[in-house]
Amino acid sequence: MSLLLEPSAAMIKEQKLYREMGLTDEEFARIEAILGRLPNYTETGIFAVMWSEHCSYKNSKPVLKKFPTDGPHVLQGPGEGAGIVDIGDGLAVAFKIESHNHPSAIEPYQGAATGVGGIIR
Repeated sequence: MSLLLEPSAAMIKEQKLYREMGLTDEEFARIEAILGRLPNYTETGIFAVMWSEHCSYKNSKPVLKKFPTDGPHVLQGPGEGAGIVDIGDGLAVAFKIESHNHPSAIEPYQGAATGVGGIIR
């Protein structure tokens, strides 16, 4: 008796299982082009996480880029991890999105602090 522990690469494509991981048809085709073959289940999951809104801001980044980034009330524009806007009376507001600025692929030991860092910030 054979147990199927995970779907095959062909099943992932044919049944569009990648959609359950949050990938679009176009993104799956891009993965296939990058690898030069169909991705297996684990590879599909890795790309799904890397290209998720949480890690890559694939949906919010295009919208956020439409906002102005300079002006008389902008104290700190994009690039330093947070934007700071003068709201008058000596007060300012900082706008921050969680970033993964120490990924474990680059820094294996400090990269583990990414999850903790998001909580502490």
